Amino acid sequence: MASIKYLNLLLYSLLVAITMSCNIVKNESSDQTVFDMQAHRGGRGLMPENTIEAMLDAIDRGVYTLELDLQISKDKQVIVSHDPYFNEKITTTYDGTYLTKKESRKTLLYKMTYAEIQKYDIGQKTNPDFPRKKNIQAHVPLLSELIREAEKYAKGKNMVMHYNIEIKATEKGDYVEHPPIDEFVDLALKTIKTNNISERTIIQSFDVRVLRLLHNKYPTMKTSYLVNYKEKKPVSKLIDLLGFTPNIYSPDYRHITDELVSYCHSRNIKVIPWTVNDIETMNRLRLMKVDGVITDYPDLFEQL
Repeated sequence: MASIKYLNLLLYSLLVAITMSCNIVKNESSDQTVFDMQAHRGGRGLMPENTIEAMLDAIDRGVYTLELDLQISKDKQVIVSHDPYFNEKITTTYDGTYLTKKESRKTLLYKMTYAEIQKYDIGQKTNPDFPRKKNIQAHVPLLSELIREAEKYAKGKNMVMHYNIEIKATEKGDYVEHPPIDEFVDLALKTIKTNNISERTIIQSFDVRVLRLLHNKYPTMKTSYLVNYKEKKPVSKLIDLLGFTPNIYSPDYRHITDELVSYCHSRNIKVIPWTVNDIETMNRLRLMKVDGVITDYPDLFEQL
């Protein structure tokens, strides 16, 4: 009996290994990896978030999809930043001081020119949330600058990069934290098209207005529907309310169930959850046949 039990365990382990190995084949062409390994904000657990330095480090780790966020400056420059202000956890001011939380919220990027934004450092300060992060000088980059440097670096490694770009918009943020969404989307798409990465780019957003606008005005652009953990509606209801079928459904990883994955795949929608920061969860989700994961720690992919 014990030997049979051991044999069954061995067979199961072998099946898991085969499933995972088949699910992570990499294509060094214009196709993405079968299992899409995405570095969240370039891998903010290891490097300064949303910086060129982070993106190049992720490329060094074999990541083929760079995840990043967009904001717009006062002079209509498309910049790479998660927050609409300088976050006090990561920012050093031009005179070497640190911001308080109250001061931080007053540094709206949409009210600053890019020349003013460049004076701040977002890499040197130790972030208590990510103790493994490398502390180095880094600035908020232009989207065009980041693409140019990532493309050049990847080419030297015979890699073809893909981009998962979030448009950070909210209804209450219109005209305050960012321009109206039609202008925001147009500015972002102009930069993406000018830099010839449209076919390798996904536009993601929590804001369904952005996704609907993209679907109607830029129908060839791939879209990803980001979903917060607090969302209680089932995936079928959310897709119906969206009004069209996105290419990707991207919920908080705690939302993932076999039923959710099955529903999405039946609609030809890929499932890429965020933010998966431990190897056990990553492997569990792969066994549930998600199409990829977004993580703060791209070094975890080395263990897959």
